[in-house]
Amino acid sequence: MEWIVVVTVLIMTVLSLMRINVVLAIVVASLVAGLMSGMNITDTISMFIDGMSGQMETALSYILLGAFAVAIGYTGITTLLVNVLVKVLTGKKTMMVLALAGVACLSQNLIPVHIAFIPILIPPLLKLFDQMRLDRRAVACALTFGLQAPYIMLPVGFGLVFQKIVLEGLNSNGLSLALGDVSKAMLIPGAGMIVGLLIAVFITYRKDRDLSGLKVELKKAEEQIAASTKAGFTRQHLFTIIAIIAALGIQIWTKSLVAGALAGILCMFVFVAVPFRKNDKIVSEGIGMMGLIAFVMLAASGYGTILKDTGAVDALVKVSANMPGIDNKVFMAFILLLIGLLITIGIGSSFGTIPIIAALYVPMCIAAGFSPFATAILIGTAGALGDAGSPASDSTLGPTAGLNADGRHNHIWDTCVPTFLHYNIPLLVFGWVGAIMF
Repeated sequence: MEWIVVVTVLIMTVLSLMRINVVLAIVVASLVAGLMSGMNITDTISMFIDGMSGQMETALSYILLGAFAVAIGYTGITTLLVNVLVKVLTGKKTMMVLALAGVACLSQNLIPVHIAFIPILIPPLLKLFDQMRLDRRAVACALTFGLQAPYIMLPVGFGLVFQKIVLEGLNSNGLSLALGDVSKAMLIPGAGMIVGLLIAVFITYRKDRDLSGLKVELKKAEEQIAASTKAGFTRQHLFTIIAIIAALGIQIWTKSLVAGALAGILCMFVFVAVPFRKNDKIVSEGIGMMGLIAFVMLAASGYGTILKDTGAVDALVKVSANMPGIDNKVFMAFILLLIGLLITIGIGSSFGTIPIIAALYVPMCIAAGFSPFATAILIGTAGALGDAGSPASDSTLGPTAGLNADGRHNHIWDTCVPTFLHYNIPLLVFGWVGAIMF
């Protein structure tokens, strides 16, 4: 039983590396997990389908955010940003990548559209990337950084949700800690992500990368760039900004991405920033843009349910707790983080991983003598590990959705592998050292 997580995560990873569609890879891993736990195929499929409901709200929010992003794109306000990037950063590869990382960071708190902005903003820039001979793997690392680092380090937007989940996991299992202390604790693994970003931008992917040998149609991207240079601020843009603010306010008030996205869409129609007759087209394009990602998240939820309900995760942690030398804090911290990596890279959701591991980690950390602050570091880092690099994570699916608009960016080798290497290794090291020091 304890090997189910390891075996099925390896199966999913190997299939993905072989360029098998990630949805098929998750389904196969789920079937293997069910069969290894003693269930038959029928029961496994039934549990998988039931488990998909665990991410229904997330999937719906992605669809609505996709429609909201399409509506924003329809007004042309994103061309203003493209215009600035083209004018100011053409020829400045490093600044371009860092600027995109900054824009992605804003999508997690100031304008909480999460990954929905990527398929709108990135495709018009692809031609520019090629002209600059910019390595798209650097852009993938920058976007993933912006999607993950803010929720780890900043207690606002998605970060507030993440850190509250960590806090609830600690408090509900017998440890008392304030939200401010959790925020301070998460700055340590967050610093590791900053190091990973700098390595990717200034060392690993600094050199030119020429993709001109591939045959591809870039007419749409060229037209979008040409249009961006003529864009000016209009009444539509003003109402779009109002809609974005309304979406942010509703999301914070209701703590619901669905409510926020729906409010933003309704404001776009009420203020006639987008003609109401376009509603069918906008929703359809939003589904087309975000539908695959939403379905991958549903499939990942079904897989995660099988791992949880069959006791595979519990068994893995219990076996690890009985390993020789686990009473050593240095060794124990490393093992706990490694388990978090395996679980999250399989489930694909840091937010969904925290409640699973907190109940198991807290008693082990108390017994081993870890402080509440160090325990927060371990649990938060263990949950964040694997988000970058996971084939089923929105932190990797989002960048690929934009960078592969012209068919020249591979999800596994150009997004998952680079982000796995540049973020999971620093997260593991910084989380490990932080837990030992505090």
